[in-house]
Amino acid sequence: MNRREVIRNVALILGGAFSTPTLMAMEHWETPTNLNVSGTAFSLTETQQKIVAEIAEMIIPKTDTAGGTSPGAKDVGVPAFIEKMLKDCYKAPEHQSFMEGLTSMERVKFLGLNTDERRGILKLLEQDAKNNTGKAIPFWRLMKELTLLGYFTSEAGIKASFEYIPIPGKLENIKLKPNQKSYAY
Repeated sequence: MNRREVIRNVALILGGAFSTPTLMAMEHWETPTNLNVSGTAFSLTETQQKIVAEIAEMIIPKTDTAGGTSPGAKDVGVPAFIEKMLKDCYKAPEHQSFMEGLTSMERVKFLGLNTDERRGILKLLEQDAKNNTGKAIPFWRLMKELTLLGYFTSEAGIKASFEYIPIPGKLENIKLKPNQKSYAY
């Protein structure tokens, strides 16, 4: 199964968890063209890339569990995935919304804040995103959707979340042991 098939399956599993533009972007990714969807150039500065990486890592941090260490968003390449998806698959309204969000993060000097201050800023973004009725997806929603999509469609993200069995054998019901991961075939 390739990455595109996994993305399609994850979208089906999560159902309404993704916004319409994200689902449309995934469809565009299935039938790529040489041109950007919006026809405009989309790129992030080095500082903006660092902000995206830090926010993604706060959404899915590296964790130490009884079963070992689970990789975080940065470990599996989510920041680059986010930039590529936005550049190749989204339209101008989402580009503008995302850039406005990043600009506001630069204004509050997000990278210079401590962890608690960063959490506070992200909670405010979450609240604003819930109250947003505009046409474009708010920055925070784009960040969360693309972070989850990038992480759970990466090999390391899937393996950290599910027990991977390449040749499962026959299908049979089993009882999971305490703290045992679910299986992904």
